[in-house]
Order: sequence, then structure tokens, then C-alpha cells
Amino acid sequence: MAATATGVYHRTYRRDFALRHTKAEYVRLALLAALAVILPFTLSQYWLSYVNLILLASIAAVGLNILTGYTGLVSLATAGFLGVGAYTTANITHRLHWPMPISVVLATLLAAAIGAFFGLPALRLKGLYLAISTFAAQVILSNRFRGWNWLTDGEGTIGAAYPSVIGRSDFKWYWLLLVIVGLVVWAGINLFRTGLGRAFIAIRDQDIAAEVMGVPVGRYKVLAFSIACGLAGLSGALQAHYRTIVTWENYEIGTSFTFVAMIIVGGLGSVSGAVYGAAFMTWLPAYITRVGQNLQSSEVEILRNLIPKLPAIQLSIFGLVLVVFLLFEPRGIARLWMRARDYFRIWPFRY
Repeated sequence: MAATATGVYHRTYRRDFALRHTKAEYVRLALLAALAVILPFTLSQYWLSYVNLILLASIAAVGLNILTGYTGLVSLATAGFLGVGAYTTANITHRLHWPMPISVVLATLLAAAIGAFFGLPALRLKGLYLAISTFAAQVILSNRFRGWNWLTDGEGTIGAAYPSVIGRSDFKWYWLLLVIVGLVVWAGINLFRTGLGRAFIAIRDQDIAAEVMGVPVGRYKVLAFSIACGLAGLSGALQAHYRTIVTWENYEIGTSFTFVAMIIVGGLGSVSGAVYGAAFMTWLPAYITRVGQNLQSSEVEILRNLIPKLPAIQLSIFGLVLVVFLLFEPRGIARLWMRARDYFRIWPFRY
């Protein structure tokens, strides 16, 4: 197909249902795969560890985008279900000495089940009221993480064993997480090519009309919560084994707001946007931290005085980024990428 084509046409249903339709899309996919292979060989251990954190965050961000971006249900409890996954897998490996794969699967299923329970208010509540309901779920889970001594044997923290095959190697963890994120993204994209995914979208657009058409709205709302919370649990379980320690400070409400920021910046209603948002919102504090480390060796007193203010600067930048995207590009980085891609696809024509 020529680069100046103004439309994409299909002559068979097989081509119509394909994930990619043009040669340019296959070229971009090949370039992305090449970048993913080269990346761990070129990055330092510091930045490779943050790439792993981006991959971990992407799993939960995809789940939250399925719930909020595609189904239209707001959740402020992502951090709580990260904690459910983390504490579950840590206790299974610590107390029962079961292998990591089994504990991660069980942690994911438990988070999905608890998510379905806390999703029951969505049968009656919408919008701000549902957000407050999920905020309550976050508070309940955070309180249990802090106050239930059985979770940590009264120590406040609990260790999670890392797999012996991978160990503590960021390089080996990268390949494991890359495969898992690839499967999650592939499943997320294909979900909305099915009747279930289209039902989620119908509920987001107009749940009353969806119910009139025969969509079991209540059942699918609870299912959307279960999927999102299950993916958050999977992310939290993997994160527990990656960091080898679980502590309640990582699962407070601030982390939930960070995940909401990820899907807003990345693009609501876009699986790839969830990954973009996770990358941006994880890279930004890492970059600010590195700047702070460089300022410590600076001979300029004004710059050194900025070091204690870096946390406040980071929060201010987060807020500014959200406001800028909401005002100028509500559909996030995914939409910016689509515009750039379409511009070069039809260049030199305007449309």
C-alpha cells in the first residue's frame, strides 16, 4: 500500500479482523521488537531497574484502563489490590514454601475475587459515588495491611523469595516481565475484539441502552472490576518477588492516584496508552531523583538548596502534567502518537 493512501480498505473478513493492516504497522512492530531486544544490553543497571518497574506498572495500568477507560467505572483502589497480590504471594512462599509461579497465580485469583466483591457497589452506584466506594475499599485494605499482624508475623514487613532461576538479576527479570507484559497487552487488545469487550464499551457509552440490548450490565461491571483487580494483584505479586520485601507504605492511596494519572496521561480507552502512561509516570520521578543526585555535587549553592524541595517539585510536576493533558489532549499520549503516525502516513497531503 502506498504511503500516500488516504484510507485502508479490505476485501476479506480475515483482513478486516487483522490487528495490523498496513506494511508500515508491521515495520513499526519489528522496530519495537528490535528495541526491546537491544534495550537491556545498552542501559545501565540503574535505568534497567526502572524499565522493570515500568513493565510491572504497565500490567496494573492496563487493568485499570480496561475498568475506567473502556468500561467507564472509576477506581481509586489499585494500590490496595497491588498489596493483596504482594502479601498473598509473600505469605504463600514464606509460610508454605510453595514455588513462585503457583503463589503468583493464587495471588492473582484472590485479588480478582476480592475485586469482584468490592465491585458490587457498581451495581447501584456511578461516577463520584462509585469513586468514593472504591476509595473506601482502598482505606479498608490499607488498614488491614498496617494493622493485621498475622500478615507479617508482627514484624511490619515480610520477605518474598525470588525465583532461583532468575535471582536478583535485573537483566533476567527484564525478559520475564517483557513476556508477561506482552501477553497482557495482547490479551487486552484482543479483549475488545470480542463480544465481552464490546459490551464493556457499550456500558461505558450508555449502560441503560446496553441493558435494553440484552447486555447483562451488572454482571459485566463486576467482571470488569475482577479483571482490573486481578491484573493489579498480578503486578503486585511480581513486584513483591522483584523487590523481595513487602511493606504497607507501597500500597497507600497516593499510589492509586499515580495509576489514575498513568491512564489519563497515557490515554483513556487505549491499551497501548496505559503502557505509555506507565512509562512516563515511572520515568519522571526517576529522572527527578537523578537530577537531585547530580545537584548534590554542584558548586552552586542555589541548586543545592533545591534538593530538599525535590519531593514538592515532583508533586507539582505531576499536577501540571495532568492539567496540561486534560486541557490540551484529554486522550493522552496515545492520541499524540496517532496524530503523528497519521501525519506521516498521508504526507504531503493535509487529509
